[in-house]
Amino acid sequence: MSKDKALEELFLAQKPHFDDNADFMAALTRRLDAVEYVRRHQEATIRRYKIAMVAAFVVGVVSGAISLAFVLSLPADMPLFTVHVQSGFLLWLAENSRVILSTVLALLMSLGLMSIISNVSDILHLQKNHNLAFQKFRSAED
Repeated sequence: MSKDKALEELFLAQKPHFDDNADFMAALTRRLDAVEYVRRHQEATIRRYKIAMVAAFVVGVVSGAISLAFVLSLPADMPLFTVHVQSGFLLWLAENSRVILSTVLALLMSLGLMSIISNVSDILHLQKNHNLAFQKFRSAED
């Protein structure tokens, strides 16, 4: 307890002296300009990430829809490919190729959608943290 009291008295005894120096103001202005540049750069980067995520989503949906439309437009009893080998596994694969391909496409589309949602969530989280840090910096500046 006495150490805490001694520390408190030591800090209270210190009276910092601030000069209204032009050099200090110039350095502060340079630092604030650098912070503003970084903030603008991060906002532009986040904007590009959002556009890229939307483009990836659109391309994925369109390509998945075209692939599923192609697979489902073929006759149900016609396999997607034929194998002229008498292997049991390859014959089974040829007979069930439509179901397997539809399942794989659905899984890939689901995985892509989850990935995009996760990336957008991460970007929004980073943007929120950046805005909070910038607000704290601005409030500390005032």
